[in-house]
Amino acid sequence: MPGHTLSDATRDRLMRVSTASIATALFRRGLRNQFVQGVVPVAPKGRKMVGPAFTLRYIPAREDLNDISVFRNPEHPQRHAVETCPPGAVLVMDARKNARAATAGSILVMRLAKRGVAGIVTDGGLRDAEGIGKLDMPAYFARPSAPTNLTLHQAVDINVPVGCGDAPVFPGDIMVGDADGVMVIPEHLAEEIAEECIGMEAYEDFVIEQVEAGESIVGLYPCTSEEIWKRFDDWRQWTGR
Repeated sequence: MPGHTLSDATRDRLMRVSTASIATALFRRGLRNQFVQGVVPVAPKGRKMVGPAFTLRYIPAREDLNDISVFRNPEHPQRHAVETCPPGAVLVMDARKNARAATAGSILVMRLAKRGVAGIVTDGGLRDAEGIGKLDMPAYFARPSAPTNLTLHQAVDINVPVGCGDAPVFPGDIMVGDADGVMVIPEHLAEEIAEECIGMEAYEDFVIEQVEAGESIVGLYPCTSEEIWKRFDDWRQWTGR
């Protein structure tokens, strides 16, 4: 997408860190609302979802403008989003946290997967959830929902700033999903957040080793001891972390 750059190195680092670490790193920068509230994986994939956001915005449907005939239009925003979301990106749908109707179904999500899209996130429902869960591509939703999007949602905008699960999402922001949920990293912070989180994850692995060995968390987590920092530095050199 225009102006977006997500290097392979940054993508690789983000694939190795947790949404919890990202949330802490963003909180240190004063960003408190970057977690997409109320969404869960449709099915576990055993790997992260990472990619720049490509957005689709729904508004409450106005019935006289949103009957089944709207799909005759090849430029219908929902269909157009599915066909234009770039490979490697994440389709993020703003459904106003309304899961009483679906925002997409398994055929559209399969099309995204076939086109090489990195994932899909909606704060609404998805229909045919069982089929979506069988796809290799990660998908996040509020819950299964059988009614078509047309009953409640009217697709109006593509690739504009949206709110998804109370998180602000701008086109090109970096979406990172794991088993806990989805974080939104402002695009300009992606590289430094990825680098910082790699260090954070290394320290947490060190902490886990110490706690498993019987160490108290006082002074260890969070680290408030120079002696522990020295032990951590030695551990990193020894482990290559």
